[in-house]
Amino acid sequence: MKISNTLVATFAATVLTCSMGYVLAHGQAPDNSHQNKAQSQTADDQTNAKTDRLTAASVRKAIVADKKLSTYAHNVKIITRDGHVTLKGPVKSEEEKQQVLTDAASAVSAENISNELTVKE
Repeated sequence: MKISNTLVATFAATVLTCSMGYVLAHGQAPDNSHQNKAQSQTADDQTNAKTDRLTAASVRKAIVADKKLSTYAHNVKIITRDGHVTLKGPVKSEEEKQQVLTDAASAVSAENISNELTVKE
């Protein structure tokens, strides 16, 4: 039992140390909550219709399959409502913004996509 508690304590200390290292190296914890508060449309606005869920899943699969994209791009918000896809969130550059749009357009028609991605400053 003591070994188990020691392992848990060591793991917790390691996670805390790594987290603090990130904050010190980058000046802040990774968080884009302030950007999300101003958003008019959120993931809560997506319908639970099967076709919208499948569309969102296919767009996500196309974006994640592109290994050239950053973690920011892989984690953009995909909101699908009545077949229309809205892409939101930060990406690293204008080129990456266009690549995410291109990847999404490989899954659904480009005229059904609203690109509301922003370039991270």
